[in-house]
Amino acid sequence: MTAKPGPRNLITDVPGLRVGQAQDDTIKTGVSVLLGDVPFTCGVHVMGGAPGTRETDLLAPDKTVEQVDALVLSGGSAFGLDAASGVADGLRAMGRGFAVGDQRVPIVPGAIIFDLLNGGDKDWPENPYKGLGQEALENAAQDITLGSHGAGTGATTATLKGGIGSASVMLPSGHTVGALVVVNALGSATIGDTAHFWAAPFEIGEEFGDLGPATTYPDLTTPPTKLSQHANTTIGIIATDATLTKPQCTRLATAAHDGYARALVPSHTPMDGDLIFAAATGARPLSDPLAQTLMLGHAAATCMARAIARGVYAATVSENDTLPTWTDRFG
Repeated sequence: MTAKPGPRNLITDVPGLRVGQAQDDTIKTGVSVLLGDVPFTCGVHVMGGAPGTRETDLLAPDKTVEQVDALVLSGGSAFGLDAASGVADGLRAMGRGFAVGDQRVPIVPGAIIFDLLNGGDKDWPENPYKGLGQEALENAAQDITLGSHGAGTGATTATLKGGIGSASVMLPSGHTVGALVVVNALGSATIGDTAHFWAAPFEIGEEFGDLGPATTYPDLTTPPTKLSQHANTTIGIIATDATLTKPQCTRLATAAHDGYARALVPSHTPMDGDLIFAAATGARPLSDPLAQTLMLGHAAATCMARAIARGVYAATVSENDTLPTWTDRFG
């Protein structure tokens, strides 16, 4: 059976999930929020050496909380962690959250990228990320604009502007897997000076140009990086409608990191905070857990690689950019 994406080729092809985005183009930053219609099971795995996170400890398999209400991906480095506070406030106003007596405590893990050196005006009088988080929550919908939007607004790679990407795939078992990623890597998503993406072998249709693999390759012992800027980190979410436990979600997030390695060179460096959340809505049980979790992990990796390429491919030009977009350079 030929792999095919869901109807939107977005993470929101997983039923019960929506994504909201908000951005400030003057600052060149933004926030993206994954929201479930109901709480969902979640895991996380960190492979980079410089992560910035909120509430990820509670996602460990041995911790008490089983489900979360939303996940937040944000720009802003440590300042961007405040975006999750805005999302938590909005969810509390909706009556969402973990019940403790007569109180509701929304569970909102988050992660950030470093986008403070991308040409935007960072001289804000007050941290803007709480407000951007609230706005992103309010904008939650099934459609997602890719590229220079939401948390991908100010994202960059070693050679090109980055962005927010998404992709999905429908498996023969009936399960759907979707990825959402903010591509802000130390390394590059394209091969040398060419327009070809490292993720080309996994492309479905023409979702990032249909150029195929490169015919020649550069010296891979010294790939291009933006090491001097320390302006890195790729963060993402892999989601499925499968019924998974927290340990199984953790394994799914771990497998999805192969998608980073397939689409970004180098990846998982000491200066990247590379992280992936895994979200499972639980709508579709596993009939053969061993075989199906294997295929879910494989699908997570290939889907994530495709999402990374789509995020870079869709980036758009804005004032004071420090790097060209893929389209500006190759389109």
